[in-house]
Amino acid sequence: MSAEQTLAAHCADVGLDPAEALQIGGHYTPVLRHGDEVFISGQVPRVGDAVVVTGKVGDDCSEDAACHAARISTLRCLILLQQTLGSLQVVARVLRMNVYVQSAAGFSRQSEVANAASEVLYRVLGDAGVHTRTSLGVYQLPKNAAVEIDMQVAVRPSDAETA
Repeated sequence: MSAEQTLAAHCADVGLDPAEALQIGGHYTPVLRHGDEVFISGQVPRVGDAVVVTGKVGDDCSEDAACHAARISTLRCLILLQQTLGSLQVVARVLRMNVYVQSAAGFSRQSEVANAASEVLYRVLGDAGVHTRTSLGVYQLPKNAAVEIDMQVAVRPSDAETA
């Protein structure tokens, strides 16, 4: 199965359509390509018009729900990559991912939430999805989202010029 087919299957499970434009909340670019690197702005677990997983993890949001939020946010990053590059096949490597978890006092399992995002990258991109990562507990996120994810991706140099 190709990366695009795997992405489509995972998206269908959560109600995302990789062919549709994603709603972006603000005056910024969600994707910026510079040479052979692509930067993806923070993505929250938004499906359609709604942020579907909200609240402080460890309080009004469970760890399982936060893992679901991390998967959705990662899928949004992959959709943006596919829409920008035309294909996920041009991704040479996910270089870095930052996972922000809106955390209740005492919640310290941010890395377990981030693992859900890392698993999606590996399932969709294989070895190109293996990355460095930081997982952070934060006080609050936009729209009360439980999780926000951003990433930096390397594109094959020959493809970066033509994509």
